[in-house]
Amino acid sequence: MVAGVNVPVLIGPVPLLTVTSLTVNEGYQVARIAGSRLAQLVSPTTRTITVEAVLVGRSRLLVKKGLEALALTSRALAPATAPLMNLAGLPVVCGMTISLDMQITGLRFVQSNQKRDAIDVSITLEQVPRSSLTAVLGEALDLALASGIAAAPSVSSMVPVRRQLGGVL
Repeated sequence: MVAGVNVPVLIGPVPLLTVTSLTVNEGYQVARIAGSRLAQLVSPTTRTITVEAVLVGRSRLLVKKGLEALALTSRALAPATAPLMNLAGLPVVCGMTISLDMQITGLRFVQSNQKRDAIDVSITLEQVPRSSLTAVLGEALDLALASGIAAAPSVSSMVPVRRQLGGVL
């Protein structure tokens, strides 16, 4: 990555250029072992992604309509709107994850007097696996992203702060 370059978060074909936060929640199924107090994590159950962004510029209403169209897309309408969606859900591509098979489950748009030329958007997506092949492909892409980020030099401006004992003893 090059410092100063704005890399968008992609939700399907819709780029979000001004993302303020992105949260990935993962849940896991717990099974009790019969006759024991022990439990074991047996499989992942849910993955949700929440994106908070600001839609700015002249295209803000077009991006809003694009997100609404993606949210309304059902499996029956998927081949007409995006031919590959009958095989996989919405891909979400960002610096933290590449997740296939996502579906928008919530959209919230807010416009205020303080930001008349901008729209705050909150998007909630849930993973809805369509096939085991796309689930494996999504995990492979996510692993490739993690490996690539680990190998790339960091552009973070955050500098670790030394711990100091400031006469607290």
